[in-house]
Amino acid sequence: MASDVGFEQHRKPTRRDEFLKTMDSLVPWSALCEEIAPHYPKAGNGRPPIGLERMLRIHFVQHWFNLADLACEEALYDSASLRRFVGIDLGREPVPDATTMLKFRRLLNNHDLGAAMFARVGQELQQRGIKVNTGTIVDATIIGAPSSTKNAEKARDPEMHQTRKGQQWYFGMKLHIGVDSQSGLAHSAEVTPANVHDKHPLPNLLHGNERRVYGDSAYASQSELIKDKAPQAKDFTNQRTRRAGLVDEVRRAKNRNKSKIRARVEHVFAVVKRLWGFTKVRYRGLHKNATRAFTALALANIYLCRTTLLAQVRP
Repeated sequence: MASDVGFEQHRKPTRRDEFLKTMDSLVPWSALCEEIAPHYPKAGNGRPPIGLERMLRIHFVQHWFNLADLACEEALYDSASLRRFVGIDLGREPVPDATTMLKFRRLLNNHDLGAAMFARVGQELQQRGIKVNTGTIVDATIIGAPSSTKNAEKARDPEMHQTRKGQQWYFGMKLHIGVDSQSGLAHSAEVTPANVHDKHPLPNLLHGNERRVYGDSAYASQSELIKDKAPQAKDFTNQRTRRAGLVDEVRRAKNRNKSKIRARVEHVFAVVKRLWGFTKVRYRGLHKNATRAFTALALANIYLCRTTLLAQVRP
């Protein structure tokens, strides 16, 4: 016991400790629990359910560190910092097992609670002064899926499809997002098979009050789609610069200026794909992966504006 106390006296906070401390203070736990509570099991005659906030914390740990159910269970046994964040004392209780985590994820998926949490986080951020402005950047990224047929069904996931980007072929799904051009936070999203062209979900990525819409050349010549959803918006998407083998240098210069703003959408993808590790699907079917995508975007929004939020929390 004395050695344990001595170890704690000399323990240095790690980057994981600092990250978890930050997210613990910034995530609107009570608001998100309100979204899930109507669907969460109530205490009855059987074994009482594990606390909702505890399961939500475990679920977010899985997102932040890209952990499958069993890997998350083992990580919680192994890491004291993760147990402190979740609120587990091994002297009194075990870590919830992988099956419990699976059931919680299925509950979120069956009731579309990933999208509900994404919307609720947006509302909470707006209440804290982070507003949705009049510029939207639209973009899409490919999330890969296994193309192998070495499985029980002897077939690839029928809800995923292949597409070509440049000279490379990809198999999986697309995550389409609409991002505020000033704050850089995602305010809308849609998941489709990878072969769906970027322009088709465009109206669903706009909130309707835009004055400017930015996007890469995949959204060129879509002014009518933009006008239908956002009548006051001007088309600031990048236009194609090469025609009949000739390059329009004026249009190229305009594209370069637009891209200085449009590049902010990549910050969201960098967090979701590089930090959270969502470069490949973990489940079969679009719906399950859409729930993961919406949850990841909600957490990414909190992370991206953490400096502003921390300034509000600190006295």
